[in-house]
Amino acid sequence: MPNRKANRLKNYDYSQNGYYFVTICVKDKQELLGKVENDNVILNDCGKIVETCWLALPSRYNNCFLDTFIVMPNHIHGIIIINNDPIVGTGFKPVPTSTTKIYSLSEIIRGFKTFSSRRINESSPMPSFRWQRSFYDRVIRNEDSLKNIREYITNNSLKWELDGSKTENLFM
Repeated sequence: MPNRKANRLKNYDYSQNGYYFVTICVKDKQELLGKVENDNVILNDCGKIVETCWLALPSRYNNCFLDTFIVMPNHIHGIIIINNDPIVGTGFKPVPTSTTKIYSLSEIIRGFKTFSSRRINESSPMPSFRWQRSFYDRVIRNEDSLKNIREYITNNSLKWELDGSKTENLFM
């Protein structure tokens, strides 16, 4: 088996606080999550399950928060915020809690892929849905980058007819 290109930044701690842009593709870039019509994504049942599982991530991972995302016919783009210093409200004086479990970006994505695949395959008469191995990520380091990535995600469906499922166009 050929050596796989390392996707993660070397020596970077992906469990530390930060904003992370992720792209997760359906295996073989199959368009199994819906379609794009008139520049709008129309999710099918599988796509709706993916969206539901994505939105459920903060309830499963207490240091995970979500920003802009989009489910496309063969991939999902999203911004995950990892914050290991959540604040618990106690009246007018919120206090930090030290009982927060720290989950890394890879753990969160692994969970998302597992939960969504299982739910899709349980609801399908022929269970065969799979995500592509690994995922693409980019550490968002400043406000300009965050703004540009949010805009890219928001406008992703507008580029579908031009880009289609070409893998070279999935990542900015």
